[in-house]
Amino acid sequence: MVNVSDGFGSSVLGYPRVGQHRELKRALESYWHGTLSRDELLAVGREIQESQYLELAATGLTQVPGNTFSYYDHILDNALLFGAVPKRFEAEREGLHPLDFYFLMARGRPDLPPLELVRLLNTPYHYRQPELDLDTEFSLHPEALLDEFDRAKAVGIELRPVVLGPLSLLLLSKTGHVPGETEFDKLVLLDKLLPVYEELFEILAKRGATCVQLDEPCFTSDRSPSTMELFEKTYQRLGKAPLRPRILVTGQYGDFGEAIEILARTKVEAIGLDLASYRVRPEDLAKIEGISRKRLYAGVISGTNVWKADRYITLDYLNQLSKVCPDMVVSTGATLLHVPYDLLVEYDIEDNVADRLAFAKQKVLEVVSLAKALTEGPSEKWRKKPTSVHFKQKHAVRQRVYNVTPQMREREPYETRKIAQQAKLQLPLVPATTLGSFPQTNTARQARYELGQGRLSFDEYRKRIEAEIEATIRLQEDIGLDVFVHGEHERNDMIQYFAELLDGFATTHFGWVQVYGSRCVRPPILYGDVARPEPMSVSWTAYAQSLTDKPVKGMVTGPVTMIARSFVRQDQPLFETADQVALAIRDEVVDLEKAGISIIQVDEPSIRELLPLRAHGRPEYLRWAVGAFKLATAGVKPETQIHTHIGYSSRSDVVAAINELDADVTAIVATRSIEWVLEALTEDCAEGHGLTHGVGPGVYESRSARIPDIDELDELLTAAAEAVTPQRLWANPDGGLKTRHHWQLDPSLRNMVAAARRVRRRAEAQQAGE
Repeated sequence: MVNVSDGFGSSVLGYPRVGQHRELKRALESYWHGTLSRDELLAVGREIQESQYLELAATGLTQVPGNTFSYYDHILDNALLFGAVPKRFEAEREGLHPLDFYFLMARGRPDLPPLELVRLLNTPYHYRQPELDLDTEFSLHPEALLDEFDRAKAVGIELRPVVLGPLSLLLLSKTGHVPGETEFDKLVLLDKLLPVYEELFEILAKRGATCVQLDEPCFTSDRSPSTMELFEKTYQRLGKAPLRPRILVTGQYGDFGEAIEILARTKVEAIGLDLASYRVRPEDLAKIEGISRKRLYAGVISGTNVWKADRYITLDYLNQLSKVCPDMVVSTGATLLHVPYDLLVEYDIEDNVADRLAFAKQKVLEVVSLAKALTEGPSEKWRKKPTSVHFKQKHAVRQRVYNVTPQMREREPYETRKIAQQAKLQLPLVPATTLGSFPQTNTARQARYELGQGRLSFDEYRKRIEAEIEATIRLQEDIGLDVFVHGEHERNDMIQYFAELLDGFATTHFGWVQVYGSRCVRPPILYGDVARPEPMSVSWTAYAQSLTDKPVKGMVTGPVTMIARSFVRQDQPLFETADQVALAIRDEVVDLEKAGISIIQVDEPSIRELLPLRAHGRPEYLRWAVGAFKLATAGVKPETQIHTHIGYSSRSDVVAAINELDADVTAIVATRSIEWVLEALTEDCAEGHGLTHGVGPGVYESRSARIPDIDELDELLTAAAEAVTPQRLWANPDGGLKTRHHWQLDPSLRNMVAAARRVRRRAEAQQAGE
């Protein structure tokens, strides 16, 4: 730990962990496929760990975080650190290597579903949700944490172990999953958990650790008074632990709010604030009693976007903060897990864009540079560097946004549309469909690669992709689906594909960011005014439709998801950027309709991602998010059916907003929580603000290799039909199928179709009887 008399410290709260060249991803997938040994996989993990802490120490950081590496997911790692193993997995532990047992919980097997995959707060990252019950007993298993700590110490580096805080560990977990057991307040388990944290503290202190980082991201959201009371009791207790390192408690991803005042009253030594996401005014911080005696980790460098900080404004802000908290460490506001590794390996980003960017490596240098300037004053070289670049605005794009009228966001009433759509589409009850992507073959990947390398003409590329599309159409005919998709074989990623074809976006070659497990994406960078130079998906979808009499859905990514999954410009209001993207997508949707596509799915799985963590910001966000979707979709005729695909949210305001999207059919990620979804839909509809249009609660998890049987799917669809009626129900997976193998996809979809037909026959028989 740095001494304030030596100047201001510098640190980061976490770092990317898949390897600079995605070494971990390749090693994991090779291990899962049986072509890499366990020892080789473990060696790859150790190499990534060691290169990371050596690299961070070499940058000049005064504190280096540890225990941030994971073979799959750090939330699951923390659950296992404290012995929170679900009962349904306990019997499988014997005879399995700990690593294979870990992967069993993360990935499941045909007869044992994995832990549910859930989005982490308002980030694009997904974690495997720990499962708790009233009988859960906690125990400490710190071997991996201590092994890394000892290895770093042996080369002269003291790591600051990063551990999920006890309340966030419980709040991020799931209850009510055990048959016969209802959901309960997870925080009742806190008294059993805290002694295990105290045990960890004692071990770390004896090992020579001077500080431990406890992340409490759940407290950047609104919490009840009783939960905040437990927060205070927890840190009063942990602060008084008899033998422990210093404690740093961080509030990542937003406004730490009341938690700051509470921590200031405890014996906790340090508080980390995400000042890049929510800039606290120094005068407001000064009003908190006891704050001046705490070490402040001033998170002025963002861990969730790629824009450089304005060094002059940031340094001035840090100087003001230092008058309130003299013991200060310049830091990132959140872990750098959410940004790519290194900007310098990108060779295709225009200089005027690249000059504004900072990836993980550059952000570490920003932290070190600011801490040095704060201590010694800015150097002459530091002063000469530019801090911002301005882009030329596109007048036509901005004028078009300003000319948007309320009528452009509205369609004919749903009941009118429903009649027109059924007359045109003639769909059966409980139509069976998928949500877009099919498995990507090596042929499709190789064709995209050769096209990008200039080794394949576009005409030859088109022939290869059209062959993939035709094979996908024939497969869907054989399976018996009612509404087809073209399979998205031309797309590398649902976001990047459109970003590469829209003005105002930059894309990377190596800007990989982990989403979960071995799954990585390259988020585009939305830096300028957005426009669509030409149609993006029309020719591929129209070709698919020419091969069949069944309707083929057009597949387009929605405006909010394009924003949520990109690094977005910060020089204008987000709602204005959303409308620019919405108008570009509107043009695509209208052109799809003109090409004869009768069903168009505009995906918005991320509408929940941007939802403010604090309640006071949600109404305004939902207003413009809903408005952007409607602007993108309201340009078509009544007989054209608009679908969307969203992530599940139990919040009533979000459910109401989903209905306000006015999509004709809404597919919901619901498989592992379908009972909760159906309950919410039923209750909210009864109250008059739930989903009243067509709905497809996902009946099997598309990201799992598990193949559901017909009876299981029949049971889920029957429950859904009772909740929303067969007339409004669709049968679909809960996501795209790109990551699956055909041997998994084929039986799963056939079972889904068979289950949908069972439900359909029963509904038709009931109608005939009436």
